[in-house]
Amino acid sequence: MRSARQGVDALREALSREGGTVAAMLVPAPPERPRLAEPGPAQVAAAGPRAAGREREYELLLEMILEGYRLHYEEPSLVRAGDPDLALLLGDQLYALGLARLAELGDLDAVAELADVISLAAQAHSGSDAELAGAVWEAGAVAVGWGASDAHRRAKARARAHEPGAPAALRSAAAELRNGSLSRSPQAQADLKPPAKSQGL
Repeated sequence: MRSARQGVDALREALSREGGTVAAMLVPAPPERPRLAEPGPAQVAAAGPRAAGREREYELLLEMILEGYRLHYEEPSLVRAGDPDLALLLGDQLYALGLARLAELGDLDAVAELADVISLAAQAHSGSDAELAGAVWEAGAVAVGWGASDAHRRAKARARAHEPGAPAALRSAAAELRNGSLSRSPQAQADLKPPAKSQGL
């Protein structure tokens, strides 16, 4: 599996080609961080069977959404806005770029999943719950790559309800999905199939 640094490098190239304000705000090189040496959520999602044959596309669009998220709540990897209001605007732009690319792939289930990730992570940050935000991203990446399970949906409901055990429930459902040990409902079995490519592509 690729590292997060490889994903960030691909993101830099894509944003440079996009041009505009985002490209103007790119740093010369991302700072060294331990998390970049390991696979991140974008690489996990791209490794799943639902992304088969389009791994780089999934990785890139997830990196766009992740960078948008970091501009809102954490330290971004590549984009340095310098102004909090501009950071929010650029974060929204990157959210939109990533979700639009996902919609072009015809993967509306993943669009809905990532909309939940953005919403639940925002809720977690409003409550200063970094653990929950991290679990939301971990579980969301697995759901994009492997399909959502009933356990995953229940765990998201627990997160929305601010239940203390939500982070553990999200991580447990994600681990079971990746290990193939979760009994799947018919909907979960359907979610596992790669989305059909859009006819317009």
